[in-house]
Amino acid sequence: MESINQLINSNKLFLVAGPCVIEDEQITFEIAQKIKNICKKLNISFIFKASYKKENRTKLESFRGPGLKKGMKILMHIKNELDIPITTDFHNTEEIIQAGHLVDIIQIPAFLCRQTDILIAAAKTNKFINVKKGPFLSGESCQFIIEKIRQSGNNNIIITERGNSFGYQELVVDVRNIPIIKKFNVPVIIDATHSNQQPNQVIGSSGGRPDFIETIATACVAAGANGVFLETHPDPISALSDGSNMLEIAKLEWLLKKLALIKNTLN
Repeated sequence: MESINQLINSNKLFLVAGPCVIEDEQITFEIAQKIKNICKKLNISFIFKASYKKENRTKLESFRGPGLKKGMKILMHIKNELDIPITTDFHNTEEIIQAGHLVDIIQIPAFLCRQTDILIAAAKTNKFINVKKGPFLSGESCQFIIEKIRQSGNNNIIITERGNSFGYQELVVDVRNIPIIKKFNVPVIIDATHSNQQPNQVIGSSGGRPDFIETIATACVAAGANGVFLETHPDPISALSDGSNMLEIAKLEWLLKKLALIKNTLN
């Protein structure tokens, strides 16, 4: 397995991808295997992502995943069986203490990006930390997230751009945030699926515009993004979480070919 440091700091495009949440072991494994095969064919480095638990759900009855213990067991099976690095969302310091050592990258959800305790706990693991920029933050304000982690003794930091709130129910990506955040000497990832989300819909779940995934991804890779984050599923309509803004996995290879060509042109 390629080391995370080599993968993140390479000039090549890298991909962080998987389903939004672990629905069950079989489909999660199948998605990971499919993405791995595509990335191997295209010589793109790949980190698998799936959430063991979703905290930020609108309705109480929304599917939230299998939980920490069962979810991490599934993720570790994927990591070991497919020989690929993994990442997942952590929501509090206790979860990081219990399972942070098992993953290759600790991901901090967007709505927790300014929470000092969780950033310090993540920093103390000495793992790579991917902080998803909240939709309420500018690119410039990411320097304070970065400073908290660095001052806690960890320089392994990634920032993921995922758009800014535009009114109550839209997100808009300011492509200028890519070079702005990179000035703080950290790699930047573009989240090409959540940035096309339409949150706070009156039906109690988010909407989305997956038809613009390619637009956002290509623009931000051209602007200098080091990697791409996206959520994908064989049948997004039937996905148990965030299906409205996920990429159908059948469309992934074509998109990655295009993104790799753009990235290689810049090198």
